[in-house]
Amino acid sequence: MSTEKKPLRITDTTLRDAHQSLLATRWRIEDMLPIAAKIDQIGFHSVEMWGGATFDSCMRFLGEDPWERLRKLKAVMPNTPFQMLLRGQNVVGYKHYADDVVERFIVKARENGIDIFRIFDALNDIRNMLWAMQVVKREGGHVQACFSYTTSPIHHIRTFVRMAKDMEDLGADSVCIKDMAGLATPELAFELVARLKYELDIPVQFHTHDTAGMATASCVAAAEAGVDVIDASISSLSSGTGQPPIETFVGIFQGTARDTQLDLDALIEIADFYKERRTRYAKFERGSRGVEVSVLRYQIPGGMLSNLVNQLREQNALDRYREVTDEIQRVRADLGYPPLVTPSSQIVGTQATFNVLTGERYGIIIDEVKQYLRNMYGTPPGPVDEDLRRKAIGDEEPITCRPADLLEPGMEQAREEIGDLAKSEEDVISYAIFGPLAREFLERREAGGLPATDPTVAAVAALVADAEGMLETPVADQSRPQVQLAVTPSSWRVAGRPRIRQVGGLPKW
Repeated sequence: MSTEKKPLRITDTTLRDAHQSLLATRWRIEDMLPIAAKIDQIGFHSVEMWGGATFDSCMRFLGEDPWERLRKLKAVMPNTPFQMLLRGQNVVGYKHYADDVVERFIVKARENGIDIFRIFDALNDIRNMLWAMQVVKREGGHVQACFSYTTSPIHHIRTFVRMAKDMEDLGADSVCIKDMAGLATPELAFELVARLKYELDIPVQFHTHDTAGMATASCVAAAEAGVDVIDASISSLSSGTGQPPIETFVGIFQGTARDTQLDLDALIEIADFYKERRTRYAKFERGSRGVEVSVLRYQIPGGMLSNLVNQLREQNALDRYREVTDEIQRVRADLGYPPLVTPSSQIVGTQATFNVLTGERYGIIIDEVKQYLRNMYGTPPGPVDEDLRRKAIGDEEPITCRPADLLEPGMEQAREEIGDLAKSEEDVISYAIFGPLAREFLERREAGGLPATDPTVAAVAALVADAEGMLETPVADQSRPQVQLAVTPSSWRVAGRPRIRQVGGLPKW
């Protein structure tokens, strides 16, 4: 390990991906606020607390306004950068949205407290990330462009390095390796990070899951290769299908060149809080918290695995779990090996479940698979099964443009449809993305049918009010920049910069 002092920075995922992966995204705001101030004092690189499935889950299951969650947490955590997971043109939903919806979501997210936007596309189609990247940059946020790491006959290290170079050339402030299923071995993590650190002039972050039990070793290897930041969660809400534990890295690197400089005693106090509160969510726990090495074969990421188990349990079909995971592999191959990440994970997982529970492969083809085969989610990473395509959409030709180019603006229509139920632009945005789900939530709010406020929330009401006052400053209108999408990956590269260069023991390929 190098003797040059370079503290390893850590992003705390406990408030988002940890409970999304382990507890079906059910952690409530009243179990965040009491510990938030202590988290804010730790000195994390960032706290990931929004985006992904949390936006949906707040309204669908918890009776919470996701925008309020953001504001309340920001009020008591003013010192730590807030980070969110943004699904590119899918925003926080499960389909592509018009550019004006994407734009206004980012503007309001930034205004309400998000600093770092981790932007990805389920198919690694960078065209679907570009508009979001441009808006975040315009609004003064940090653009963390992200590629979804996966393994297949068509995915290689050079594939991901090329993607990262394209992202940097398009203006990314940092790049993240999103290993959502925990597939990156220590050797792979070291090699990939080393190549990225040589090729890029921007920071590199590593996100993985501990499903296969390799996450700690892989993060250590990434750190040895020079990664700038890793993702981890507090020990009492870690491992399994979630992230590796923060405290472990504090111990591993203490006294070394990569010492995290985080206070272990303070982290233990936070871990004790989460340990006690986790008991409230027992019914959302997966059956086993142990290692599942079979993920190396079926590649199901943590969040998908947690929700798949929950859904099969609700259908009294948990005994068919292994059949479904085996079928997921076959469906993924038929669809050109998309990375299993939202929404492609839901598309593949749902179709595989239908194939198993109905007893006939593609006897029912879900609408999302038909749209996928029309290229309405982007260009599939590899060739799809043409027999399946013909069965799904007949002789219809798939589109070749960016899917969002076919969408009409959505904000004004959403504003007219939701009417007086919307008390803010944030409400309009929620409706533009989630439609009937958001309407039902807003109707319940109007009728006073949302859960009673926890005393903890009331205790920080003054702080929240102060924060909201500051956040009400309107954003000045800005002319929307033209999105240049009629380009090829090679034309995105900075002129004169070679794709791959020789460096020490890192050969060309």
